[in-house]
Amino acid sequence: MASDASPHSSAQPSTAGLIDSPLVRNAGRDVLSLALMDARNHTLHLLGQYQQALESVNFAVPQMSVLNPPLWELGHVGWFQEWWIGRNMQRSRGPRCDAAHARLASIEPSADRWWDSGHVPHDQRWTLDLPGVANCRAYLLDTLESTLELLEKAGDDDDALYFYRLCLFHEDMHAEALTYTAQTLGLSLDKALLQVFTPPTMALREPLLVPATVWKLGSPDPSLVTGFVFDNEQAQHEVSVPEFEIDAQPVSWAQFVEFVDDGGYDQPEFWQPAGWDWLQAAAKSEGRRGPRYVEQIGVASGAVMQTRFGKAMRMLGNQPAMHMSWWEADAWCRWAGRRLPAEVEWEVAAHTAARRGFRWGDVWEWTGSTFRPYPGFTPGPYADYSQPWFETHKVLRGASFATRARMKHPKYRNFYLPERDDVFCGFRSCAL
Repeated sequence: MASDASPHSSAQPSTAGLIDSPLVRNAGRDVLSLALMDARNHTLHLLGQYQQALESVNFAVPQMSVLNPPLWELGHVGWFQEWWIGRNMQRSRGPRCDAAHARLASIEPSADRWWDSGHVPHDQRWTLDLPGVANCRAYLLDTLESTLELLEKAGDDDDALYFYRLCLFHEDMHAEALTYTAQTLGLSLDKALLQVFTPPTMALREPLLVPATVWKLGSPDPSLVTGFVFDNEQAQHEVSVPEFEIDAQPVSWAQFVEFVDDGGYDQPEFWQPAGWDWLQAAAKSEGRRGPRYVEQIGVASGAVMQTRFGKAMRMLGNQPAMHMSWWEADAWCRWAGRRLPAEVEWEVAAHTAARRGFRWGDVWEWTGSTFRPYPGFTPGPYADYSQPWFETHKVLRGASFATRARMKHPKYRNFYLPERDDVFCGFRSCAL
């Protein structure tokens, strides 16, 4: 997504192309400062959308495992930045920071009690005495001001800039989470955001044959290159990859409708046992007969009506099929006589087959890989980012239309439980 997702951003177009680019992983202080302001502008713009929709009900939302209370999510963004930058006396040490060292006091006395995700269980976030929207907005502005002042005095090396880059990407992740939360809650968005958050159409191409290779999976060790690397991208290692055939683009609605028409949701032989159990539970609770938010999926016409931010919209046959669980993606592949790609295959194709039509970045793409540490993995200071989720989650690669462009990196690993279908996720397939 090369354009600025927030219509309220103060950045000029030429600057926006730089601050919302994967090159931000290597950005210096000046560009980082603009990018942090851009991210906070986008967060505050999303806050305005929630305020318009939910302020009359005091931001009350249903307690669900796939979302956080909006004011908790927004406050947590400011808390995270303050915890790792403003309150962190070892911020200049970067990945070598001792995460357990004593912190300075917060500018908000109750910040840790409210927004520390490591110590506030998910189901307790609905019972907290969270501050009102005005105080939440003020906290977001005050923490950013502190961050920018400290950034001006920071060093130029990767260690000194590590936490500024981490907090930038953390905020971008939560901004996307606020976007799919709005989808889950059926909140309407303004026209400027809706234009950005619209599934694209795709020129459908034939599958691509990718030759065998020995691939360096993951990102190089930060000691060998400049820039920011997420902990789960380390350590880079060689993998022998046989020749494989992979779809040039994600599976489209026209392709997914054929699976539904052929009784795919009624035939257990296409489903793994745990997936079939998930489907039966979903069918019983919500009448599941297709991907999430689908109100109609036509057997004869092929038409798909899917609710988008509270409004039913007709999806086009050449748009990527979206909002299905890993179980549904896997079942489609079994029905089609294909399979989900391994994450290394996806990464190889993204790097080597782009000029031949390999298209990514429209929806997050489920892979066949379980989320595991690479050999030699060492958790970063923010140890809760990756380590707790190994072995239980599945890897998604790519990005979605709601992902900021600076997050769109071909080595970035996203990860969710296989039943998650609220994120902007789809999939592509490989030949058996």
